[in-house]
Amino acid sequence: MKIEKNIAVTLRYKVSDLQGKLLDQSNEPMVYLHGGYGNTFPKIEEALEGKEVGFQTTIELQPADAFGERDESLLQTIPKTQFPPGVKVGGQLEGRAENGQSIAFTVVKIKGPEVHLDGNHPMAGKSLRFSIAVTDLRAASEEEIAHGHVHGEHGHHH
Repeated sequence: MKIEKNIAVTLRYKVSDLQGKLLDQSNEPMVYLHGGYGNTFPKIEEALEGKEVGFQTTIELQPADAFGERDESLLQTIPKTQFPPGVKVGGQLEGRAENGQSIAFTVVKIKGPEVHLDGNHPMAGKSLRFSIAVTDLRAASEEEIAHGHVHGEHGHHH
């Protein structure tokens, strides 16, 4: 079986910066539905198209092809009085962007009466190196194709 549209791809990955510093890795296998469903980055799908179980590769992605460029408009400063007691640096909360889209904001600094928030993904603005190993392939179910994502173990749960 080869990786093509509507194949559930199981893989393991490591993400590092271009200097080789490890930023993230899969502790559990990741499963995604291949074929332009937006379940992984398009350049990763492109590199895996037509490959088989056992295929390994390393792909370098520029920010625009990964988590995007940093957007300084997603930095906010909010009075500490608007937060519950115990707000800490590194904490996350859900907020809304100006366009109404839901965004996860991270508390990056607490300075006196102000809390500084960042709505950028932690890897935004970074060029990244993905090391990927394909460990399993299977045909997706009709329900997974209809929903546009993999269900079950290591996939999406309803």
